[in-house]
Amino acid sequence: MCYTSSVGSKMPPAAATKLGHTPPDGGWGWAVVFGAFISIGFSYAFPKSLTIYFKEIQEYFSVSYSEIAWLSSVMLASMYAGGPVSSILVNRYGSRPVVMVGGLMVSAGMVLASFGRTIMHLYFCVGVIGGFGLAFNLQPALTIIGTYFQVKRPLANGLAMTGSPVILFTLAPLNQFLFDSFGWRGSFLILGSIVLNCCVAGALMRPVNKNIQPKPKTDPPERNGAAAEEAATSDTSEQSADLLTGEKQEESKSQGCVQKFIDLSLFKHRGFLIYLVGNVVMFFGFFAPVVFMAPYAKHQGVDEYSAAFLLSIFALVDMFVRPATGFIGNTKWIRPRIQYFFSFAVAFNGVCHILCPLLPGYAGLVGYAVIFGVAFGMVCALLFEVLMDLVGAHRFSSAVGLVTIVECGPVLLGPPMSGALVDIFGDYKYMYYACGVMMLVPGIYFFIMHYFNYKKLDEEQRQSVAVEMRTCEEAVQLKMSQDGNIAHETDG
Repeated sequence: MCYTSSVGSKMPPAAATKLGHTPPDGGWGWAVVFGAFISIGFSYAFPKSLTIYFKEIQEYFSVSYSEIAWLSSVMLASMYAGGPVSSILVNRYGSRPVVMVGGLMVSAGMVLASFGRTIMHLYFCVGVIGGFGLAFNLQPALTIIGTYFQVKRPLANGLAMTGSPVILFTLAPLNQFLFDSFGWRGSFLILGSIVLNCCVAGALMRPVNKNIQPKPKTDPPERNGAAAEEAATSDTSEQSADLLTGEKQEESKSQGCVQKFIDLSLFKHRGFLIYLVGNVVMFFGFFAPVVFMAPYAKHQGVDEYSAAFLLSIFALVDMFVRPATGFIGNTKWIRPRIQYFFSFAVAFNGVCHILCPLLPGYAGLVGYAVIFGVAFGMVCALLFEVLMDLVGAHRFSSAVGLVTIVECGPVLLGPPMSGALVDIFGDYKYMYYACGVMMLVPGIYFFIMHYFNYKKLDEEQRQSVAVEMRTCEEAVQLKMSQDGNIAHETDG
């Protein structure tokens, strides 16, 4: 009886227990998912959609391929570097005001960039100001989903991440139309007004009611779906909770708040380190193939609208793959070992890029856009879900802040390094080969490391159960001994 109770106490998802409230898994949460859909969509699609203007801006300022690649690179790197700042602001003021301020920043950056006279002006306005604004859109949207969803969280994350391809699918042809009608300066002014929709998205992000007390979950589907997360986070979550409790007793309230949301003890977390090391390598080749897809097509002699249409095809496939991936990842067969699913998606991306230069003509580029859309959508749908699976929802805000600040290096350097390969060899195929290797290697690494990680977690789980059984047996023996002594004294 004691054994059953002990094991049952570990079955509720760690995220729900440690958050201090029961995620509603629905209700207003779906409105929040829609807001995150818009916010995340602009965060990831906006830097990619600007590649439509690269060739013209490159000629206008007379710069090289690698120099123009810095524009998207600086914007993405600023978005990732702003992660820790955004994390602190989210947990201090909530997701709603941070997202709205982020929308205003991106809008201001685009308006100021429309008056730019040098490429450095664009780096600062679009890259730095716009990038930090996107950070204030991305981080809150990712964090608030974990407070509203637990059982349906992979599906909710998949739907929210679908915003990127949907908005990219819309912006890619729209940007080409805007450029033909108003030039790149007029287009930047119009885009500055369009991105204000992020403020509307932020208004939907109502804080979850945390006054609801957590309750035990007995629904079988939830237990099946969250089994891996429980096993992966139960021991480390308890240790982290004990550590944070001790620190809060010694530190001030403000210091405790910083420690809670920028938890440096994550660098001792085995699963977090596996994720971080693999992602650092992966991000050197993650964004460059998207950034250079349209320029590569134009280099092959494809007209401008057909080149822009490749991004639309890529985005159309991507938008259907992401929710499908979230649905598959939420099944009881995949979720207990969802890290393997992510590993396959990363390796699949690498294979796509290596095969890209071997596909002939525009038909080959269309085929690549379709296959790449599938592979890219799978990675993006799982990218933050697997991190939450490893560290738990209660530590996710801190984890994603630390991950983004470390990843901003490869995000910043990846596209310019790829552009430098184009400058050196005068051909895009070497860039695609390099990006393929940068994705294939971490994909294999994830497979191997998560095999050992799951094996180690199973051993720790068995040891924990054995300890609990021994504790229960000792308690039962002690109780029987006490009852025997009382009976003996009564007879005497």
